[in-house]
Amino acid sequence: MGKEATLYANIIIDISHEKVDRLFQYRVPDRLREKIAVGDCVVVPFGRGDTQRKGYVIELTDKANWDPDKIKEILGRSSEMTSADDISIKLAAWMKRNYGGTMNAALKTVLPSGKKMKRQVHRFVSLRTSLEDAKETYYECMSKKQKARERILKELIENAGERIPYELITDKLGVSSQTLKSMSEAGIIRIDSEEYFRNPIAGTTTRYEDKVLSPEQQSIVDTVSRDYDEGKRDTYLIHGITGSGKTEVYIALIDNMIKRGKQAIVLIPEIALTYQTLMRFYRHFEERVSVMNSSLSPGEKFDQMERARQNDIDIIIGPRSALFTPFPNTGIIIIDEEHEQTYKSDNAPKYHARETAIELSKLLPDGACVVLGSATPSLESYYRATTGEYHLFELKRRLTGGTLPEVEIADLREELRAGNRSIFSLRLQELMADRLSKGEQAMLFINRRGLAGFVSCRACGHVFKCPHCDVSLSEHRGGRLVCHYCGHEEVRPKICPKCGSKYVSSFRAGTQQIEDEVKKFWPQARVLRMDADTTRTKGSYDKILSSFANKEADVLVGTQMIVKGHDFPDVTLVGILAADMSLYASDFRASERTFQLLTQAAGRAGRGTRPGNVVIQSYQPEHYSIQTASRQDYDSFYEEEISYRKMLRYPPVSHMLCVQLFSKDEEEGMQFATRLRAVMEQQKVPGAVFIGPAFGSIGKVNDVYRIVIYVKLADYDVLVGLKDMLEGYIKELEAMGKLKTITVQFDFDPMHTV
Repeated sequence: MGKEATLYANIIIDISHEKVDRLFQYRVPDRLREKIAVGDCVVVPFGRGDTQRKGYVIELTDKANWDPDKIKEILGRSSEMTSADDISIKLAAWMKRNYGGTMNAALKTVLPSGKKMKRQVHRFVSLRTSLEDAKETYYECMSKKQKARERILKELIENAGERIPYELITDKLGVSSQTLKSMSEAGIIRIDSEEYFRNPIAGTTTRYEDKVLSPEQQSIVDTVSRDYDEGKRDTYLIHGITGSGKTEVYIALIDNMIKRGKQAIVLIPEIALTYQTLMRFYRHFEERVSVMNSSLSPGEKFDQMERARQNDIDIIIGPRSALFTPFPNTGIIIIDEEHEQTYKSDNAPKYHARETAIELSKLLPDGACVVLGSATPSLESYYRATTGEYHLFELKRRLTGGTLPEVEIADLREELRAGNRSIFSLRLQELMADRLSKGEQAMLFINRRGLAGFVSCRACGHVFKCPHCDVSLSEHRGGRLVCHYCGHEEVRPKICPKCGSKYVSSFRAGTQQIEDEVKKFWPQARVLRMDADTTRTKGSYDKILSSFANKEADVLVGTQMIVKGHDFPDVTLVGILAADMSLYASDFRASERTFQLLTQAAGRAGRGTRPGNVVIQSYQPEHYSIQTASRQDYDSFYEEEISYRKMLRYPPVSHMLCVQLFSKDEEEGMQFATRLRAVMEQQKVPGAVFIGPAFGSIGKVNDVYRIVIYVKLADYDVLVGLKDMLEGYIKELEAMGKLKTITVQFDFDPMHTV
């Protein structure tokens, strides 16, 4: 029998930098031949000094890429990293190709949190001897006045046949670990250790009361389940008005998948991933559901990944990153509030969870169906539904049987002419007083943070800006001016540094200011505020929501985090104080975002049995996004907005590649950006439209200039080809040492202008 061919592993080294973004080949030693698989993390000698590095096995082959005598050998498998499977490696490769960045960055995105955490252990104490021998030892301890041993034996004899928690004995009985150890060594007692997984949502709770689905809801569940059984793995979009019961549909769909032996991934934006939302799933599925979010400790995150891998759970709920949960048999991926921009990563690879979920569903051995849900679907998803790429479902009735709230628009220009200089319109003041007198609740929403907006000199117009970033500073309590990009702080000046005037003031329209104004207008009102400043500590987010749900407050003031998917039956009034604030952004999605925010905010009112009112305050009340949001008329908004996108060739009608350059030197950065545009134009791509180079909407952050080039083209694959060409060109320059101070990133169909 001939000798087996030498086995080689193509490995990517765990260094996140483009210069090592290529495969390195190593020889697999015979002792590891049967133990190493694609996706494993290994330790290898790297570089001239043979420094030990970790790497991922991307491919196993019997072909040497160069002189076999010069190929180094793998040192061993890493004991500190978890293994990935074939699907994760394939998905990482797809992400690198479609979104750019390094293979390393893609792998780190899809692989579970790498470092293994120490497992938690429960210890139990029980009798090793017979009951008769234990009693004899007990009397012996009494006579020798061995009080600690006497207490342990008394407890174990009274609970014969049972195991008592170790901590109960050390804490409640006051027995030292040394005493327990000596009794164990003497063969009197037995100490058992059992590893267990941390469960971030475990706790006693009442079972979820199954709701009878409406005919529309049941039709969705039946269609998706039938398609799955017939082998169809489609993408479905559920367009349901606020309060129409999308969550109940999700639960029924998951139930059906679990009956088929499958697991489910449920993505929910972090901002909407509240205790209230989690409990709706937990009360139904109990211990078979878990959560992944940023508030978990590294140990808790690691345990949830291991629970998924070992089939200890069937459902994982979490933000974008939960998509990469290593379930062995995923059958359905649900993306709730699919329009949220947080589903797009800000870091390379700048992937979108929606497209990545669809690709993942194709890579899975049995495939999976993807379900998207929103009251205000993204234009991308709705466009694909209208073209037949996605299957569209609609839910047009509220589950409570109630109607959508009555919405009024207050023109702030008219308010000023009428002499009302308050931040509350006269109509909102009237409705607030009415609701407070009736003991009902109200929500006041503004898409701003802090006490005020920008600070300026009223004499010369000078605006106080961050010295490191091209943005105005915002005023916070304590006379602080804060940059919300880099965190720079400075004391609010009393005199203008430009003209010496003392008339320095701020545009006051922040959450703290609104809270103060509510207390001035209605001193009896109990007010809660929710924004980034009041939710910094762990658990503060849920604490504020729970207090409001328990009617411990009359008014909830906040930024967009108060309007995301919360259900408060006693809220009968929503005031939107700066409806058009988001329209001022230099972003082609500004109208879409405004419509979505206003519709979601308005949807918080009247979710119980009592009718609701919404007051939208605006300086541009005639704008179509505000008008259609006031009617909760998605179809009319879509038709108007898609016509502009078609005219200007913006997504989803066309695709767009954003080439982002970051440079400490302004002139050098702009010159190189101009070269990159010329290199792309030389490809003579039919139909390509080039914009820029130009400075981003925020031209400088932390003293680094940001320059962008946009390319519009209907064919996504051709844009990917342009990206690949640029990556190759940049690598050649780096290899020659000609590109040391400039970083280039790629963003396909960006969610916002840079």
